Amino acid sequence: MITRRYFSQILAASFGTAAALTAATPAFAGALADIMKSGTIKIAVPQDFPPFGSVGADMQPQGYDIDMARLIASKMGLTLDLVPVTSENRIPFLQTHKVDIVISSLGKTPDRAKVIDFSDEYAPYVSGIFGPPSVLVSTPADLAGKTIGVTRGALEDLEVTKIAPPSAIINRYGDNQSTIAAFLSGQVQLIGTASAVASAIIARHPPVLPGLKITLKNSPCYIGLNKNEPDLMAKLNSIIATAKKDGSLNAISLKWLQTPLPAGF
Repeated sequence: MITRRYFSQILAASFGTAAALTAATPAFAGALADIMKSGTIKIAVPQDFPPFGSVGADMQPQGYDIDMARLIASKMGLTLDLVPVTSENRIPFLQTHKVDIVISSLGKTPDRAKVIDFSDEYAPYVSGIFGPPSVLVSTPADLAGKTIGVTRGALEDLEVTKIAPPSAIINRYGDNQSTIAAFLSGQVQLIGTASAVASAIIARHPPVLPGLKITLKNSPCYIGLNKNEPDLMAKLNSIIATAKKDGSLNAISLKWLQTPLPAGF
């Protein structure tokens, strides 16, 4: 028969054991400590969105975001593992820990801020609707009856959906290269994309001449990281601040956007 005194002794012993185990269990180190311990940082980057990320003639990744990823890895003294992503899967890759951070022309939106955190800005990004001179568009109302190509899940998809009249036809593609290809082949009359991407299209296909019709948003790019990682956030922001101060970030902008960083950036 278990007496009240014996039961109390067992209960006290159990609490004592639990407390000892809790004290012996180390606190969760956090993403930064885990990354530094592994010696490798896995960074999600675009693969089909020049000049931010694409595959060069040598079949190697290149672009603004690629150089930014290399800068981050170098300053942290880590081996870089580039992980190609699309606009649709870049945040899921982060949330499922397939990558440590996202450097993929990622804009900050209220919905995204609910599920991930953002570093300080590292690249300027002006998005808009672009098209040839023959397509007369200057206001959202002018989009009526027009076909517009956007990349599904990208900032342009969200913004075009907000302003386009019901009769506008929005064609959504699974990746940026498909969106660009649709515009170049005439499947859509207009394309929602970044000004830097439109410039890259002009450079590669001069006859197309996609000009800015409507500015959608001035939305700088940020590094995406998982929620509640203050040490990793501080490290990334320190690297970005130093890169702005020493001119290395401006050099990346000149290389890929052919323009210096905006004043006060």
